[in-house]
Amino acid sequence: MKKKRKSEMDDELRPEYDLHGLLKGGVRGKYAERYRAGTNLVLLAPDVAKAFANNAKAVNEALRLVIQLTKVPVGKRQQLAK
Repeated sequence: MKKKRKSEMDDELRPEYDLHGLLKGGVRGKYAERYRAGTNLVLLAPDVAKAFANNAKAVNEALRLVIQLTKVPVGKRQQLAK
């Protein structure tokens, strides 16, 4: 059993969605370098996101501080907490 290929006549796209106009101004490979570099995305819990008010710099600074704290010896951590 072979699948039937849809022809352009079978297209269910509404006439008001003309893709030909969208495809004219495209630039090939515009985001290729960013894609190759990769991205790390983290979804924050709503309560955590409220604390940072959509400020990526503040989130990064807080995470850097946590990283620094993990490098502090255990005895000093207890002294800092007091």
